[in-house]
Amino acid sequence: MKEGRIISINISSKKGTKKQPVNGPWEVIKECGLKDDAHCGPWHRQVSLLALESIEQMKKCGLKVCPGDFGENLTISGINLVSLPIGTKIYVGKEVLLQVSQIGKECHTRCAIYYQAGDCIMPREGIFAEVIKGGIVQVGDKIQIRKT
Repeated sequence: MKEGRIISINISSKKGTKKQPVNGPWEVIKECGLKDDAHCGPWHRQVSLLALESIEQMKKCGLKVCPGDFGENLTISGINLVSLPIGTKIYVGKEVLLQVSQIGKECHTRCAIYYQAGDCIMPREGIFAEVIKGGIVQVGDKIQIRKT
C-alpha cells in the first residue's frame, strides 16, 4: 500500500486559472468534484491532483509558486502520481474514494497558469480522477493507494 497526505485543498471559480487554498474541512461531491470548484460536474476530470514534490522542483528552477498555482484541487505529498495507472483507486481521508481517469493532459493553448507561473506542470505531472464516493476531506488527511 502506498500512502501520502493532503498538503492543500484548492478551488477556483473559473477553469484555467490558479486555485486558492481553502480552510477547514471541504466537501467532495460524488460524481461531481470539490464543492464550489469550476471543474465540479459530470465529466472525467472532476478532481485534479498534483504532488508537492513537483511544485518543489519548479521552485528549484526559480519559479515562485505555491500549492494551487497549477490549478490542482488536491496538492499531495508522498505518492508518485504519474506512476498510477488509469483505474487506480485513491482513498482520501475516512470517506472519499477517487478513481484515476486521466494522467496528464494536452494543452492546446497556453493557459493563464502558464503565463502567471512561467510553466505549467499539470500536463506532465498532474492526474485527474472521478469521485466514486463523496465525503469530507481536510489538510493532513491520508491518501492511500491500495492493491485490489
